[in-house]
Amino acid sequence: MAKVKYYYDSDTLSYKKIKSKISDILKKISLALVSAIMFMVLGYVVFTQFFDSPKEKELKRELEFVKLNEQLHSKKIVQLEKILQDIQDRDNNIYRLYFEVSPISNEQRKAGFGGVNRYKALEGFDNSEMIIDVTKNMDILSKQLYIQSKSLDEIVKLAENKEKLLAAIPAIQPVKNQDLTRMASGYGWRTDPFTKANKKHWGMDFTAPKGTPVYASGDGVIERADQNAAGYGKHIRINHGFGYISLYAHLSNYNVKKGQKVKRGDLIGFVGNTGRSQAPHLHYEIFKNGGRINPINFYYGNLSPEEFAAMQKAAEIQGQSLD
Repeated sequence: MAKVKYYYDSDTLSYKKIKSKISDILKKISLALVSAIMFMVLGYVVFTQFFDSPKEKELKRELEFVKLNEQLHSKKIVQLEKILQDIQDRDNNIYRLYFEVSPISNEQRKAGFGGVNRYKALEGFDNSEMIIDVTKNMDILSKQLYIQSKSLDEIVKLAENKEKLLAAIPAIQPVKNQDLTRMASGYGWRTDPFTKANKKHWGMDFTAPKGTPVYASGDGVIERADQNAAGYGKHIRINHGFGYISLYAHLSNYNVKKGQKVKRGDLIGFVGNTGRSQAPHLHYEIFKNGGRINPINFYYGNLSPEEFAAMQKAAEIQGQSLD
């Protein structure tokens, strides 16, 4: 039951009931509602200022996760760049230098990406700058890794060819030192044993008894094993590849046939006195890209420094060749 309110009327000197008007009631209700709404709005503002909604908390967690990932990726990229830089330095200054290949320039390794904006789809987001920066660094790193990968593929092929080249080069003496009587004549101008004229001697003569083993000086394929070349008598030619051919002349017999593959040190024939020869010996020549070169430069495979020096001294003696 509502309380009855009175007021004192001084004219009648008596108390009278206060009658409420509808307008007054409405005003009070409106004032109460406005006050309540203002209180709620103020409370919401204060609450949101100091407390996050579940959705905001979720978004903040996602943002923090993105930033953390960006930091981790940035650190990882820096680490990978250091590792890649070390590989690039070794590639240019060791591997490519060893195989006599031009180094890859920094401009080529670190060239940017031309053309249209590759990262336009990443623009317009709250973290666009951060995402674009990480993506761009990853793209640059990926390109450098691709270039380095192709370079290492090239180095592998060069290494394989280098290994084959080292095995193919005629690098040992074709007659063993213990089997030699003497080194009769070296490469250069010598007296022809038949005409006594001064004539260019294109190989080296190793004096040894007939039947002394003759060995392949490098890996290759027997190109000839016949006596159809003037003056050489029974002779063998080995094609080593890479422009190298070795020739073994005045043999008494063969131990190989045309087309046969041989390895360095394989027995291929025997010392003889066939063809234009004055005494049993092996005449040995090396060709490089069709031209004759001095064989003495290729005996690093089985001669000690002292043995090589002695042979070089003997080869320089101006005397008479045996063929």
